[in-house]
Amino acid sequence: MGALQAVELRPNVVIVLADDLGYGDLGCYGHPTFKTPRLDQMAAQGARMTQFNTPAPFCAPTRAALLTGRQPFRCGMTQNPAPDGGPEANALALPEGEILLPEVLKQAGYATALIGKWHLGHLPGRLPTDRGFDEYYGIPYSNDMRPVQVLEGTQVVEYPVVQATLTTRYTQRALDFIRRHRDRPFFLELAEAMPHKPLAAPERHYQKSGSGLYGDALADLDESVGRVLDALKELGLEERTLVLFTSDNGAWFGGSCGGLRGMKGTSYEGGYRVPMIARWPGRIPAGQVSAELGVMMDLFATVLEATGTRMPDDRVLDGRSLLPVLSQGARSAHRYVLGHKGSKLATIRDARWKLHVLPAAEMKLKAGPEGRWLDPRAPDGVTILAPFEQYNLDRHPGLTTGVAPAAMQLFDLQTDPGEQQDVAAGHPDVVKRLRAAFDEVNRDVPELPEVKRTPYAR
Repeated sequence: MGALQAVELRPNVVIVLADDLGYGDLGCYGHPTFKTPRLDQMAAQGARMTQFNTPAPFCAPTRAALLTGRQPFRCGMTQNPAPDGGPEANALALPEGEILLPEVLKQAGYATALIGKWHLGHLPGRLPTDRGFDEYYGIPYSNDMRPVQVLEGTQVVEYPVVQATLTTRYTQRALDFIRRHRDRPFFLELAEAMPHKPLAAPERHYQKSGSGLYGDALADLDESVGRVLDALKELGLEERTLVLFTSDNGAWFGGSCGGLRGMKGTSYEGGYRVPMIARWPGRIPAGQVSAELGVMMDLFATVLEATGTRMPDDRVLDGRSLLPVLSQGARSAHRYVLGHKGSKLATIRDARWKLHVLPAAEMKLKAGPEGRWLDPRAPDGVTILAPFEQYNLDRHPGLTTGVAPAAMQLFDLQTDPGEQQDVAAGHPDVVKRLRAAFDEVNRDVPELPEVKRTPYAR
């Protein structure tokens, strides 16, 4: 068999990464009113995980972990770049020495594209097309960070951005990429903007879901995934394409963390635990639900196994392939999953227990007039174009009750998934075991200064 034929037999990979989608936001994860029929169908046709975690409760570290297969502290991305956060935050970027998934796949003959959010460095030389992606179209950071602008490659093609049609346009770009590369292996990361604030939805969904603006944005996101799946079927690529869907961290206000404590930005389960759905007809049996531990770096390892590609042996990889778990019902390769709090490790959990070595981080926003938080990055009709009726402090997505945060708290996630009662005193052996495993990894964590941030510019 010739080299070209061998390349053509490799499977395609599509990763859809939602932004700030909570563990309980989808119908197949139990939400009573948000309607997500296409994602529910995707789960029914494949597998979904109920104990899938991000390594950090916010954007950039998780995205770095996905594309490098390494813990954020290992790949040098523990904080969010921000163009409106001052010189230090503006200059943050994934180190040049890291090898990214698109670079590995490109060497193996894949066409590669990122559509949507990048958030791993936005200055010249640090954009997706500098890091293994053949094509890029999207906002290079969060859709509320000024200047909110769409890039094509390295050039600004839209400012200000009409966010109501952003998901639609991302989807159309994804479909165009798939159709253009139907006859060769491709890797597509579709990094959706929704449901990150500011929420927005096109006219066909706006005020149509019956579940508010959040439900409208989710309906648009759900439709986007459905259109990608339909295109793969139409082109006869279903059985040749592994599709993975997940989120970069837990929900923001208006969403649902599915009965877990906390939200995005916190080190409770509501910050870390997210949906993960996988579909690969003929390889992943339909209707699988797995309660095995998984973490974002596993998607990197899963894609390597699925595509038969390899990384250089000169670095530690923290991810483990999920294909045995998803296709054969195997046990997780992880005994423990760790969670970041800024540049430090803060938590460790196994299948049952979770230890907060550091006091849990909580979302602390000061209420202004009438008890509302005044968002400095709210839609203003000039630089950020989105509906003004965004959610606020009264729509917290997770539990806000429970024992006050303190170091070395232990929670039994089987009987207390909402992390309400500290049971460390009754299980000193569990605390000792988890702390020893935590310390073993923590020895490798470098001392990293926190980046200074200035007030957001308008």
